[in-house]
Amino acid sequence: MGGALSLEELAGDPHPHLAELRRRTPVAWVPGLRGWLVTSRDAALAVLHDPATFTVDDARFSSAQVVGRSMLSTDGDEHAGHRRPFVAPFRRRSVEDRFGVVIERRVARLLDEGGAAGGSMELRSAVAGPLAASVVADALGLDGERPDVVERLLAYYREIVDSVAGVAAGRPVTTAGEGAMAMLRSELAPSTPAESVPDAAVVMFGGIETTEAMILNAAWFALVTPGAWSRLVAAPGLVPTAVEESLRLEPAAAVVDRYATRDLELAGAAIRKGDLVVVSLAGANRDPAEFADPDRYDLDRPNLRRQLAFAAGSHVCLGMDLARLETVAALQAMVVRWPGLRLDAGSPAPSGLVFRKPAHLTVRW
Repeated sequence: MGGALSLEELAGDPHPHLAELRRRTPVAWVPGLRGWLVTSRDAALAVLHDPATFTVDDARFSSAQVVGRSMLSTDGDEHAGHRRPFVAPFRRRSVEDRFGVVIERRVARLLDEGGAAGGSMELRSAVAGPLAASVVADALGLDGERPDVVERLLAYYREIVDSVAGVAAGRPVTTAGEGAMAMLRSELAPSTPAESVPDAAVVMFGGIETTEAMILNAAWFALVTPGAWSRLVAAPGLVPTAVEESLRLEPAAAVVDRYATRDLELAGAAIRKGDLVVVSLAGANRDPAEFADPDRYDLDRPNLRRQLAFAAGSHVCLGMDLARLETVAALQAMVVRWPGLRLDAGSPAPSGLVFRKPAHLTVRW
């Protein structure tokens, strides 16, 4: 516990360790991270809303090492330039108009295909991954209706995310990650300028990773919490609330990295210029100063939209409305179709150092 918090503890069940660390100090030096870990909501917001002091523009930033300079790894005017072409297409009304009917149709098809063999389904491979990849394909100007395109994007995504996660844990960029980026450049070449490929890669792996995790985590919490699934069956209109509460309890991305541009004090911690500052979104989302009884799954929680699963500030997640749209559609369809749905006994809890979700999630009906 405390400053001795290990990477293994962060990747397994970090929440009791984060709570103890927050109780002692909201900003603590963690040797395993070789940086400061921010676990309170107030301190997290202070970091996320001050890109001049806490920047992503550093050679150590993990995603930049894999995909190149992009909206995710730049600040200021350069960041705005990378992000600008993607803002309007990812606004809530735009994604609802463009993808609403498409998503509902694809969810129904994937559930039909996955359930055709009988009374069980592995949700990650049958629904969450293919749905997220098909929608991202459309968003990038590819054909999300083609299974081969979807499978290729999923393959690129797996290698890129694995490489980014490895860099975050101190390992070098993988050869497979470099190869996936090269293949993605080739895939996007007809419609995407070369300088925009890193941003397209961010949209791809962010869109797939976030949405896949959101679907799996939302289903997991609703199914493991006594009475929750039956309540959603009785009132499907609660599904958006269920999605928001699962986001609070288990953000798809548990941490985001920043680097101090000057010496400063944050919540009592003496941070030096160049220090790594890791914001624990998972910790901020269970801060009892903001969320009463923070470890409890609560469909009546009044302040859910104050959760920080999509971060905040200039780097707030571009695709959050699209990810929400997909997750709500998938969970609502399952609630209506399978009122007696239950988890297979072998389905694990969410885990992961940076990206958190169940490794697989088998459901039965």
